[in-house]
Amino acid sequence: MEYRGLGASGLQVPVLSLGTGTFGGRGELFAAWGHTDVAEAKRLIDLCLDAGLNLFDSADIYSDGAAEEILGAAIGKRRDQVLISTKATFRHGPAPNDVGSSRLALIRAIDRALRRLGTDYIDLFQLHGFDAATPIEETLRTLDDLITAGKIRYVGCSNFSGWHLMKSLAISAHYGWARYVAHQAYYSLVGREYEWELMPLALDQKVGGVIWSPLGWGRLTGRIRRGQPLPPASRLQSPVAARIGPQVSDDLLFKVIDVLDEIASETGKTVPQIALNWLLQRPSVSTVIIGARDEHQLRENLGAVGWRLAPEHVAKLDQASTVAKIYPYWHQAGFKERNPFPTDD
Repeated sequence: MEYRGLGASGLQVPVLSLGTGTFGGRGELFAAWGHTDVAEAKRLIDLCLDAGLNLFDSADIYSDGAAEEILGAAIGKRRDQVLISTKATFRHGPAPNDVGSSRLALIRAIDRALRRLGTDYIDLFQLHGFDAATPIEETLRTLDDLITAGKIRYVGCSNFSGWHLMKSLAISAHYGWARYVAHQAYYSLVGREYEWELMPLALDQKVGGVIWSPLGWGRLTGRIRRGQPLPPASRLQSPVAARIGPQVSDDLLFKVIDVLDEIASETGKTVPQIALNWLLQRPSVSTVIIGARDEHQLRENLGAVGWRLAPEHVAKLDQASTVAKIYPYWHQAGFKERNPFPTDD
């Protein structure tokens, strides 16, 4: 397992981390992901640690807190062997303050997460989304206080726009508060918008990319094929999952899958292994979050490390997955002499 620095911090993280969206299976959305219980989670964590993967990502809304509970129980006495990442901000209850990144909401969220995880500190705590109703200063001061209190070690964000993240970093610098060292963002071969604004920002400000749904919300598992029905176990069978996840046109999807199949036949690697390995070669990426319903999926995804796609294969994937940029990025692309994109040749 390769390890990389997480943004501007001294923390080393494995290039693959395990997401716990499959833990619990409560509610329609998470039931579509999986139903991993404590015994199964223990086995998955055993396999991860054997492979050198020691970072596990969760969130308070995953199965209404059950994912954190299962993760904590599965880790048990091995707390000093692992890194735990979790998130909060989205609505998790009916009360007015059961949502957001206010001081009240964040302190409550951290205390509840610590109880569910069975630990007294969280290695990486990330805001799950941007809360425009709370002053950024209030949020960042609270996170800095939680670090001082020893309840969290590092802070990050997730699903921020470029200006959300840059303004937050500037405020942290102004007051001398802890800064975001990670940005958990969607990025895949069928969703490359991360490259337009967030990747240049991450490189400039040294914010590590923590990549979620690297297989395009279950589209690049190797089981989806042109002209064939969705596999019964696909999360895309759930209307909720299909609606709230990233949208991908069939034209783009199957154009990418055709190239993945071609490279798979040439390399002997699987479609998801190739899709993950492509991401691991992209600028700013610190770790890619993989998911697994079972041991077979986990072992397959772990096979994405320890080798590198050939440059010609990367070029083919780049070409197949390229889409027209929106403004102002298509305009900026005409000024590569002084304003190149990080992924430009």
